[in-house]
Amino acid sequence: MRNRIKDLREDHDLTQQKVADAIGITQRKYSYIETGTQPLVDEIIVKLADFYGVSADYILMRTSDPGFPR
Repeated sequence: MRNRIKDLREDHDLTQQKVADAIGITQRKYSYIETGTQPLVDEIIVKLADFYGVSADYILMRTSDPGFPR
């Protein structure tokens, strides 16, 4: 399965550290989430969706449309 949060980070030319700082977690924790070592919990999904301006469904790969439902 593709890793949507890694794709988003790379598409925005960001480091794990920059994303981690923006959502209030350590780079190590972000790395674990990105690699699947730690689960992607609701709070982080919401923070990532807000940070990237996409829907939670897009983060969860439930849709290929990054926009919010109408």
